[in-house]
Amino acid sequence: MKKLMGLILVTILVMSTFTGCGSKQNDVEPSTGDNTSNETQTKNKDNESTSKPKIGVTIYKYDDNFMTYTRNAMTAAAEGNAELIMNDSQNNQSVQNDQVDVMINKGVQALVINLVDPGAATTIADKAKAAGIPVIFVNKEYPDGTDKIDYESTWYVGTQSKESGDIQGKLVAAAWEEHPEWDRNGDGVMQYVMLMGEPGHPDAEARTKYSIEYIENEGIKTEELEKQTGMWDATKGKELMTTWLGKEGDKIEMVLCNNDGMALGVVEALKADGYFTDDKFMPVVGVDAIPEALDLIEEGIMVGTVLNDPLNQGKSAIQMAINVATEKDVLEGIDSELDETKAVRVPYQPITKDNIKLAKRAYGME
Repeated sequence: MKKLMGLILVTILVMSTFTGCGSKQNDVEPSTGDNTSNETQTKNKDNESTSKPKIGVTIYKYDDNFMTYTRNAMTAAAEGNAELIMNDSQNNQSVQNDQVDVMINKGVQALVINLVDPGAATTIADKAKAAGIPVIFVNKEYPDGTDKIDYESTWYVGTQSKESGDIQGKLVAAAWEEHPEWDRNGDGVMQYVMLMGEPGHPDAEARTKYSIEYIENEGIKTEELEKQTGMWDATKGKELMTTWLGKEGDKIEMVLCNNDGMALGVVEALKADGYFTDDKFMPVVGVDAIPEALDLIEEGIMVGTVLNDPLNQGKSAIQMAINVATEKDVLEGIDSELDETKAVRVPYQPITKDNIKLAKRAYGME
């Protein structure tokens, strides 16, 4: 009987010991190796992700040469600083409008918009205003000026359109004076063809108009042989130049392109027609100073281009978006001022073989 009572007593003591240990274990959070609970780790991860502002971005079309570099600059600028929601608007304003609606519904804190149609700036600004979301337009500017948009939280990053035309004209005029042999027929007149960008685009209109005005103001007579839109596209540029060579032949003495993308296509058409071999040469100028064009300038194929700095445009647009999304001054961390139209202007630069390093540095190539 004593043995039985002793056994019962031992059993009771063992059970109470296990119950006590279990109670203590329930009061202590499980170890994760760094004395942080799983719940706390989850909260920390949530705080880490939400601490970075969510920025919605639309690019008018991804396969545009220049905007590809601008888009890459945006991604680099956002790394570690913001979460980007990127969209290819496929050169369709209706698609872009829908993308803006979706991003607003996703709770973005700022929008960076590379417009398909510059005239649609007010439509997108109205959407953003209704949601209380600031907007940074980039590269394509509302024709009347950003300051004319009825939403105070709207800004623009880009160039002064007229400046690109003036600089291209200055570059062409200087090269023409330096190379009298380019006047093939010796009539003292520059017979040229012009490849324009997208119809209605402020940059295309300005580059087309002011480049020729500058050349003529320098006392150089001009004659327009052909002028058509190549829609910023290399393939269309090649097609147009092939057609013009068949029609005008050696009458063409200068090729002006609103962008380097079309100039690349022009060069391909000229090469197929025997140019750039032996002494057969055709002067071609563009705008943007994309790396592919810089290579052609170094090879002596293209005469020059105009640096339209995509890296600074993309970087500035994202920094401004981060600033306004986090309620900082829009220009914090940006070495620029707003002009009277609420725009940050990234200046153009003429680029020839003599100063090509300037453009290469802008693209991070050296």
